[in-house]
Amino acid sequence: MGEMVSFPSNGDSCEAYLAVPAADGPHPGVIVVQEWWGLVDHIKDVSDRLAEAGFVALAPDFFHGQQTDEPDDAQRLLMSMEMDRAAKDIQGAARFLADRPETEGTGVGAVGFCMGGSLALWSGAIDEEVKVAVGFYPAVPWEKMSPTWGSYANKSAMIHASEEDGTSKADGIQAAVKGIQEAGGDVEVYDYPGSHHAFFNDQRPEVHDADHSQQAWRRTIDLLKSRL
Repeated sequence: MGEMVSFPSNGDSCEAYLAVPAADGPHPGVIVVQEWWGLVDHIKDVSDRLAEAGFVALAPDFFHGQQTDEPDDAQRLLMSMEMDRAAKDIQGAARFLADRPETEGTGVGAVGFCMGGSLALWSGAIDEEVKVAVGFYPAVPWEKMSPTWGSYANKSAMIHASEEDGTSKADGIQAAVKGIQEAGGDVEVYDYPGSHHAFFNDQRPEVHDADHSQQAWRRTIDLLKSRL
């Protein structure tokens, strides 16, 4: 089990859930980026699973104390989120992980879901520490972030696309792939036939797919271990 911590961000501080492997380090660090529900138990569980796999996982609270299980409220939280502050939170999380004694000499990655899938991919564009980024069914329009992808040179990304969202042919995913590749990064994209948005979330049985989740998780862990 992890614990709640605080790290410097944007001239203030950001709360986060930290999960550290039981074995001695060093271990690579991974920023875990929430869905639009907030820093809920599912995201903490993902962080614990990453720690079990050998990563120091940090899940910032991008909504700063707010969370919900109602889609209308989640939409409101998403639309009110300030991208400048989110960028600072990502950069603060990367610094915090890079400075941890358990991560000395290793790299930092990012893994995110839904809204967080887009933020995770964006993190590779805005922070030099983030060397690899994985986005599960990324869902935030890029025009809200206005990303430039130049910082992706010699970095890696992976995108898990659901069929419900339009698969890898969706405009947003195509834009990310094009931007990352043109910046000199490499990107892998995987489609999951018949999948719903949020298929990885095992706390939402109406959309969860165990087989697709296991496959996507294995691919994610393999990429993180190969690049960090």
